[in-house]
Amino acid sequence: MPSARDIAHELAIAARIAARGLRRRLSGDTPRFASAREFRAALEPWLAALPNGLLRDQAFFSIPANEPWLDTGLHLEPGDSVTLLAHGRVYFSRALDIWADPSLRLWCRVGETGAVFRGTRATHTFTARGQGRLWLASRFPGEWLDPNGRASANDPEFARASGDLSVLVLRWAPGTDVPTLFRGFEADARAPRPVRAEAARQAQSVPLPEHWHHHWRIGANEIFRPALAPDGRPAFSCHTHHDVGILRREVRTPLVAGLRLQWSWRVDELPSSLAEDTLPSHDYLSIGVEFDDGQDVTYYWSAALPEGTAFRCPLPVWRQIETHVVVRSGSAGLGRWSIEERDVYADYRRIVGGPACEVTGVWLVANSVLQRGHGRCEYASIRLISDERTLEVL
Repeated sequence: MPSARDIAHELAIAARIAARGLRRRLSGDTPRFASAREFRAALEPWLAALPNGLLRDQAFFSIPANEPWLDTGLHLEPGDSVTLLAHGRVYFSRALDIWADPSLRLWCRVGETGAVFRGTRATHTFTARGQGRLWLASRFPGEWLDPNGRASANDPEFARASGDLSVLVLRWAPGTDVPTLFRGFEADARAPRPVRAEAARQAQSVPLPEHWHHHWRIGANEIFRPALAPDGRPAFSCHTHHDVGILRREVRTPLVAGLRLQWSWRVDELPSSLAEDTLPSHDYLSIGVEFDDGQDVTYYWSAALPEGTAFRCPLPVWRQIETHVVVRSGSAGLGRWSIEERDVYADYRRIVGGPACEVTGVWLVANSVLQRGHGRCEYASIRLISDERTLEVL
């Protein structure tokens, strides 16, 4: 049960975030948000002008917050090209102005047993790998409890979500060269904004490096990109802004006494100026270690919490599996490369104290969904080191 001090701390953080949102609204710094009717009205003339035979199916859908899987009625075959153009906003908290748009909320599944996936922006084009009906859902990243979306978290904080997504689903006719089609739309000023946005997304896509994958709980993102450290070493650059991502590499090594995680990083900008240990302020950049008991420990640079602070994640679902440890604090050292090392075995035994026997993965984590700030950093030279061997992760 939270102590009176913990409750006071959480209320103080929430009050500061609420005041910040109020200042934005009063200053007129909140742009007008188009309605679902306007979204549809902008797209319908463009649809009507498309050449005959280019589309096999088209349909508009409205998906309320926390709607169970919506059956679009479209049966996909392997190789079918599908484009989603979406609009809307779902609020986690209206009082704190915490919301997500379709880039974070719109999830897809092909068939009732297919894997869940989402795009990286409010528009998305994919090629069906399997056969089955196209299902759509509106969920915050992290709500799914299994990779097929058969179960989602039954948490009151998620259940309070409000708002709707509007989605236009386009299934292109077989043989349509969809990338070339959208390259033509990108420079066409007559094309609606969502169409041009999808053309820009396709032109800017960056593939993931070998061995690294998006974590299924969170979905795809454009936060992490391959880079080079000043000495030419492989690195990852990270820029998060009103999004969230976990990049995971599977690694397996015994959790033995003396096992250490070593990495280099340069943190340029923190996504939060507040202590990150409350739900509405939990925006951060970190590197994490995953264990075979389902737990993980992530190491991060805090804006305000003292070095050595350890706490369970304040977010629903993650509070059951994730622990955060502050390795640096404040603004001193921002913008400079530094080398960090943590005794993973000692941290796990002291902080988590579970039955894990093995490390199963390394994560790079970035979150800026809650306060919609910017976070920027780079990672290089990630290693797991024991007395027996050194495992090069990056």
